[in-house]
Amino acid sequence: MKPLLLAVDTTREFGSVALLRDAELLDEILIHAPDGFSGVLYEHLRRVLERHSVSVNQIACFSAASGPGSFTGVRVGLACVQGLAEAAGGKMVAVSNLEVLASFGTGALRAAVLDARRGEVYCGLYDAQGEAVSPESVSKFPAWLDSLPARDIEFVAPDFAPFEAALAGTRFANSKITITPRALAGAIGRIALSRFHAGLARDPASIEPNYVRRSDAELFWKEN
Repeated sequence: MKPLLLAVDTTREFGSVALLRDAELLDEILIHAPDGFSGVLYEHLRRVLERHSVSVNQIACFSAASGPGSFTGVRVGLACVQGLAEAAGGKMVAVSNLEVLASFGTGALRAAVLDARRGEVYCGLYDAQGEAVSPESVSKFPAWLDSLPARDIEFVAPDFAPFEAALAGTRFANSKITITPRALAGAIGRIALSRFHAGLARDPASIEPNYVRRSDAELFWKEN
């Protein structure tokens, strides 16, 4: 029987939930939660599972976006999926948001970008196989551009409007820009599925968030 996989993304204002049966995407819903996901996520999960007559115990693999993104959002999604996986005795795969964005590109080199606020971006450079070419980081966008290799690069983001003007007059002025869907859970599920089949799913208790940047509380404590 083909394995069922549940995927969750709560790392940004627009999140999503998806249910897959092996490579087949059974359902994917976009969730707009500007006030946070803690009060709405479980209800959406319940509806998806009921719609397909699936119980949590039937899920072979659980997956979630591990960040970067909203610190609270990352924690809510991971804690939810970890709890479900532990209750069901299942395995879990956590997937970087930046890696997921890069999967929507078509170029040999794909620069994934997310707004990190404070005038910074979360950024990562990936090849066509989804392998990181350089470590994920948080940076001022112009400084990150200067660090990129002198090759054709495709920029991938859910919203590139805040960064597009910064490309003008640079060697990336004519680069391809790909805008991803707001709902990323299906893509998270596909990446997680490949790792599940490769035997790389893990004990949910071992999963750690991928914050990339320290929280405001940590930064404040360090500075004082």
